[in-house]
Amino acid sequence: MTQRTSPRTVCARLAVRGVNALSRLLRRGSGTVAGGRVGLALDHSLLTHLADGRTIIAISGTNGKTTTSALMRAAWGTDVGGNLTGANMPAGHVAALVASRSRRFILEVDEAWLPTILTQCSPRIVCLLNLSRDQLDRASEVRQLAERWKAMAVANPASTFVANASDPLIVDALTNATSVTWVAVPHSWHADALSCPRCTAPLSFADRWSCACGFAEPESQWRIDDEGVVTKGAVTIPLTLSLPGLFNRINAAFVLAALDTLGESVATASSRLSTLDSVQGRYGLRRFGTRQVRLLLAKNPAGVAALLDDPDMLSREIWVAINAQIADGKDPSWLYDAPFERLAGKEVTCLGERRLDVAYRLEVDGVFATVVDESRHLKPEGPLVTIIANYTAFQEWMRLTTPW
Repeated sequence: MTQRTSPRTVCARLAVRGVNALSRLLRRGSGTVAGGRVGLALDHSLLTHLADGRTIIAISGTNGKTTTSALMRAAWGTDVGGNLTGANMPAGHVAALVASRSRRFILEVDEAWLPTILTQCSPRIVCLLNLSRDQLDRASEVRQLAERWKAMAVANPASTFVANASDPLIVDALTNATSVTWVAVPHSWHADALSCPRCTAPLSFADRWSCACGFAEPESQWRIDDEGVVTKGAVTIPLTLSLPGLFNRINAAFVLAALDTLGESVATASSRLSTLDSVQGRYGLRRFGTRQVRLLLAKNPAGVAALLDDPDMLSREIWVAINAQIADGKDPSWLYDAPFERLAGKEVTCLGERRLDVAYRLEVDGVFATVVDESRHLKPEGPLVTIIANYTAFQEWMRLTTPW
């Protein structure tokens, strides 16, 4: 028997639609957050009501949430909803759920808000991609966040996780979880988990990580190797992507593992993944003047490492654009932990509000770079150039370029 929707919930839904429509009309925003805040103020249980009757997959982690969510929507088939703008906190989730009638839904979730979403939305599958430091001026220290995830797993014993077996912090967080599908991935960034989260002794990183205390990487049902080959057990899974980079094949492996856990056909899901060739402007080719540019988003050391590890992602000429606004995190000290020394031999140009910080960071490792104050001083002709940018700098370059 269908439960009758309360007048409070009806009013909250109408408020979400009305406020967001007004926000767009007045050009005060994209209409994806303001209405959600009003709706939650009117009905504190609105998320639970909106999630009722839907099959939800929640995706969280420091890096890769947006791309993995887009790949998941493509792989799951038609009529799959989601918070498409990337508004990944409860107000954005409410707005997305109100705006869509889809019964299948992908929720990209901010790491700090995942315990709330798990409790209020009861997703069928929860994908945990990775944990690393991010926006240190306003985000929890990464091990504090891992402890919150550990408490989340205890509080939600019936939850089903698809999780990164190569990340010691995630493995420790899921110590008490009863249903986990593990995915082993190539992992070049270990700086946030060099010591054991249980005994603090140094971890050993080889084919699988381990600690002398006995804490070790679990056996994984799914694996992806350094060449991007995906296997489930002894079976190789064909995977063709239009998105470039090994890290996107890693994202796709999580998608296939999650849908397989949900009971969907892996072959069908895999065949749909190649239809996605760009995610909110990322990875696709764009035009600046007469030259091709490829825009890449990097917002923390682990994200930069993933990009610079993959030679196929980088052109001879690299522009690094870094801002330090609220959306980026105002503390740019993370630049000194990112492995920018791997840009040695490239033609590097530093842009954005923190261009001098980037240039000095490169100088520390003997990488010569040119500093450019304004985009109009850049050459609008020439070969392909790769632009590595953080959030607001990326948005600026989306405005300065056009689709190729």
